[in-house]
Amino acid sequence: MDSNGTNADTKVVKPYKLELVWRNIILMAIIHISGLYGAYLTIRGVKVQTVIFTYVIALMSSMGIQCGAHRLWCHRTYKAKLPLQIILMVLQTLALQNDIFEWSRDHRLHHKYSDTDADPHNSQRGFFFSHVGWLLCKKHPEVKERGKTLDMTDLAKDPLVRFQRAFYIPLLGLIWAAFPTYIPYLLWGESLWNSWFICVMLRYAATLNLTWCVNSAAHMWGMKPYDKDIVPVEAHMRHYLMGEGFHNYHHAFPWDYSASELGPWDAFNPATAFIDMFASIGWAYDLKKASKEIVESRQKRVGDVGYNHRSLFIEMLTGISVLFAPIWIYVFVKQFDIWVLPLCLFIAYKFK
Repeated sequence: MDSNGTNADTKVVKPYKLELVWRNIILMAIIHISGLYGAYLTIRGVKVQTVIFTYVIALMSSMGIQCGAHRLWCHRTYKAKLPLQIILMVLQTLALQNDIFEWSRDHRLHHKYSDTDADPHNSQRGFFFSHVGWLLCKKHPEVKERGKTLDMTDLAKDPLVRFQRAFYIPLLGLIWAAFPTYIPYLLWGESLWNSWFICVMLRYAATLNLTWCVNSAAHMWGMKPYDKDIVPVEAHMRHYLMGEGFHNYHHAFPWDYSASELGPWDAFNPATAFIDMFASIGWAYDLKKASKEIVESRQKRVGDVGYNHRSLFIEMLTGISVLFAPIWIYVFVKQFDIWVLPLCLFIAYKFK
């Protein structure tokens, strides 16, 4: 006790004060302005091979995050042989969303303390914060404190994860920047200017925002068939998230390799199809899956039993339409004018 009768050992907790990180704010502004300029260049005149190439590597980088950092390394939902691990590490680097170790640490924290102050992208702080704002300010003290308690020994001992973390910057220069810029230039004569702003910056800005929608939209707008007592939902826009929009299910059963009750042919889930493809040749194995009995038991206990999945026909029709949306939007807009683009995006969203 001190002279005022208070306990001197009592820890004084300072009220949380938001602190902006201006370096990140400037970087995000540059990324998005460059991405918009890349969209302008795409519409105004670029080789069709460049458009297709950009879309393919965008999908591949998405698989690196979903099938690699997320389902393999973070949640350990399946095992992969070394060739597949290397492929996924390269694709995850192509995405530029932090190295595997850091990505997995943040995501494990997100699951353990979902939608609380210890969640790096706490959706209770609003759409903008959970979407991108969490990257523009210093972490909440609870994120730092709880992050120290996570067990990351499995990744700390993983040779490939350690290699990527040690050489992350040069790997980014080669895989994220140089490869997408020079391949169009060398193979079909695209200008380096167009390659950089379209294949790198436009692709990066687009994939970032779709990934962020898992943190924002998939915690706000949708249904809760598996657990109505948690915040994550089966997102209304899940067809745009390439397999990560079944978020109520994923938070209920995070160890399921499919991140969904349904398989890739029952619902639009390209990430699951990607894993299944490699499982068919033995490169992916020990795939974990929640049984029908376990899922139904959870639904009856805490889920919204009034939820129904779409028919297989509608599911596949919607999924395929979304999958090729960037291509048909590009073709349609080229026939008219760049100002038609916002209308196309609105129609694609309304009829997803």
